Amino acid sequence: MATTVNEQVTDSVTQVNTKVVGETPAMAMGNLLMSTSQALSNSAHNATNNQQQAGVTIQAATVQGINSLMATGSAVVARSATNILNPKPRPVRR
Repeated sequence: MATTVNEQVTDSVTQVNTKVVGETPAMAMGNLLMSTSQALSNSAHNATNNQQQAGVTIQAATVQGINSLMATGSAVVARSATNILNPKPRPVRR
């Protein structure tokens, strides 16, 4: 059995190993940039969605507030307006 290896084979293996070792930093940086961009895009999407949901909540609260104002009876509104326009004098304490 021969123990010598053809020089072309060793050169080829050395070139492949050098290529793999040389590409590793670029591949690692590419993976880092891809995962970072994915995380940032998810963050932007979540912020947009939260803003939309907050707008819906604000609109619902406004509608409920207006509904409660409009549901107040006219007698109560008139009595309150009369008290505001013609306040009763308060007794002076001595």
